[in-house]
Amino acid sequence: QVQLLESGGGLVQAGGSRRPACAASVTLFKLNAMHWYRQAPGKQRKWVATMTSGGSTNYADSMKGRFTISRDNAKNTVYLQMNSLKPEDTATYYCCSTLPTRWGQGTQVTVSS
Repeated sequence: QVQLLESGGGLVQAGGSRRPACAASVTLFKLNAMHWYRQAPGKQRKWVATMTSGGSTNYADSMKGRFTISRDNAKNTVYLQMNSLKPEDTATYYCCSTLPTRWGQGTQVTVSS
């Protein structure tokens, strides 16, 4: 059974960096593309970034140049490097697999001004 477990959230000052991680219980290649989403309090969950099984990446416009999705196949882990953080980046960050579709429990990132 596929399970995803996020970690690496926390409190960071504006302008700082954070790197949430998503550990999968199976080989990443089997899951096809991996995604990061985020959900701010009282708002809908929004797509942040995607990495395909082939390594191609794509980002939401507001994250381009600040966020980088990557993976470590040996650890079955996907990362989201977040730089130049802003208070509006405060959200719970979720990873999601494609095949099958599974969600992690989320990790909270809070950016203070």
